[in-house]
Amino acid sequence: MRRFKRFGFIALVCLTIMAAGVPAWGQNTIKIGVIGPMQFSHGQGHWNGAIMAAEEINAAGGVQVGSRKMRIELVKADSNEFISLEDAAKAMGKLVREDRVHFVVGGFRTEAVLAMQDVSMDAKTLFLGVGAAHPELTNRVVRDYDRYKYFFRVSPFNSIYLIRTSFIQMRTVAAVLRRELGIERLKVAIAAENAMWNEPMVAAAEAFIPRMGMEVVGVWRPESRATDVSAELREIQSSGAHMMFTLFSAPVGTTFVRQAGELKIPAAMVGINVEGQKDGFWEATGGMAEYMMTSTTFARGVETNELTRPFVEGYVQRFGETPVMTAATHGTIKYMLVPAIVAAGSLEADKLIPYFQNNMHMMPTGNSAFLRDEQGRNTHDLAWGPGYQTSIAIQWQKGKMVAVWPHFKWMSPQWEFSAEPPETPNEMSFKGIQPYIIPPWVLAAHKQ
Repeated sequence: MRRFKRFGFIALVCLTIMAAGVPAWGQNTIKIGVIGPMQFSHGQGHWNGAIMAAEEINAAGGVQVGSRKMRIELVKADSNEFISLEDAAKAMGKLVREDRVHFVVGGFRTEAVLAMQDVSMDAKTLFLGVGAAHPELTNRVVRDYDRYKYFFRVSPFNSIYLIRTSFIQMRTVAAVLRRELGIERLKVAIAAENAMWNEPMVAAAEAFIPRMGMEVVGVWRPESRATDVSAELREIQSSGAHMMFTLFSAPVGTTFVRQAGELKIPAAMVGINVEGQKDGFWEATGGMAEYMMTSTTFARGVETNELTRPFVEGYVQRFGETPVMTAATHGTIKYMLVPAIVAAGSLEADKLIPYFQNNMHMMPTGNSAFLRDEQGRNTHDLAWGPGYQTSIAIQWQKGKMVAVWPHFKWMSPQWEFSAEPPETPNEMSFKGIQPYIIPPWVLAAHKQ
């Protein structure tokens, strides 16, 4: 009997130690939910960037939170947002209610992120958006600050600035085409996937392209997962377009470029094509991506600032590929979230929010600062332009992504974008920028 009592006492002591130990471990862990379409490159970028940040932070000893050192723990959530908005909301619900994460990073498709945002706001969980661009996400912050103040758009800048950036890139290509082709009034075809983030961008393009001295010959809106766009491309070919202005974030971007290359459409391609930001795009298009240009966030050999090259090279070494734009979860965690936690000495979202609002954050993507509107209200949206976030543009040249934009000029009292590419791009831009090349078949078809 004594033996049984002694065994019972030992078991009780062990259980007590274990019970005490589990909360202690939990209290020394910062749980960050990483949400995105994990079956696609966009979600994998979310996850890879976050993994890299967590590994670097933990290897350096963790995060100083007041008097405690805490480690980063990541929780992956597949939003399945290209397929189901309901799945996206459920994935966020699991993160904030069951996994009880302290913070969430990620999200890609605006329609899904709006649903995720509401779930996160219900739980008062800080949600740092990395991927969705529609202004409505931060318009909500302005309209109902007390509810939506827990959301910040960290990357990319909103679609209004995305379209402005694309217009400047288009003007750069137009300047080269006008010089080489001898055609003053260029024709532009707009090709944009049928998605919410594109609505303000297409409207802006239709209105602004004529103001740049060019003619819009038509708008084509294929579905985001279309596997055949040859009919649209033949119509574009018949329109006599000199440029195709593309707005793609989904798999149709690969289909469009592959079939345009097969048909040798005599129009230079410029705009946004998220699929075209990936190393595997060349193979996916069978080499038809040659001379396609797209706005992007990262490219090998380009230095936006001193953080860019170490991040890109480290990412390539760790994962064997160039980071896509959603890999900005790395900078979001390492250079924005962690410094805010250290400065506040707390994991409480309400104590971190003022730090985000009132500080400039240097990240591998550029300098991040959050805007206020004309009435001085916090918008939690990114500042855009030279000195802040600008993005870059790459052109596929001989199977490689080559950065060909931006270009800057000094207009006292500050730097501004330049639409005219200088003869030596590196002198008026980031390190690593190279000249843009007109597709040879465009020259052959249109040169007078």
